[in-house]
Amino acid sequence: MAREALIERNTKETQIRLQLKIDGTGSSDIDTGIGFFDHMLDGFTRHGLYDLTLRVHGDLNVDDHHTIEDTGIVLGNAIREAVGDKKGIKRYGSCILPMDEVLVLCAVDLSGRPYLGWDAEFSTEKTGDMATEMVKEFFYAVSYSAAMNLHIKVLSGGNSHHVAEAMFKSFAKALDAATQYDSRITDVLSTKGSL
Repeated sequence: MAREALIERNTKETQIRLQLKIDGTGSSDIDTGIGFFDHMLDGFTRHGLYDLTLRVHGDLNVDDHHTIEDTGIVLGNAIREAVGDKKGIKRYGSCILPMDEVLVLCAVDLSGRPYLGWDAEFSTEKTGDMATEMVKEFFYAVSYSAAMNLHIKVLSGGNSHHVAEAMFKSFAKALDAATQYDSRITDVLSTKGSL
């Protein structure tokens, strides 16, 4: 069965249409109106080997907050729907990813319980046309709407572009690991019997 989802979300602040395929090839077609955010989502798609089509029309005349946060909500919903009942998947995934001087740790648990652990700072207020404070807001929205534990920790900091990019790529790799099937797991990986 194909693990994919199509989510549309329309509010007075944003109109979003997102299609995600978990078992993809890394292809993307993304337009959020925020160039740097598009670049980060493209990296997420490519390094997680997902297929992602995304169109966002947001109130960028205000700022980038609603566009980025609402995209996180929609992506989290798509992840949760595409993964399905979680039978047979590994559930946990982690990645320590280097990007030049930067080293970022990301760990994921598709537990059904939302939580964001965050230990990171940026040296600049913006990267390109995106506020760096919105990186945390994005991952918070993803973790809560996907109902996952998500921990991101910068082990070695540096250039803000590198920090953000390492976060998106390490999240992609950790989520990819967590969604992989293991033939030894015949139900869900939980003593509760459900996630």
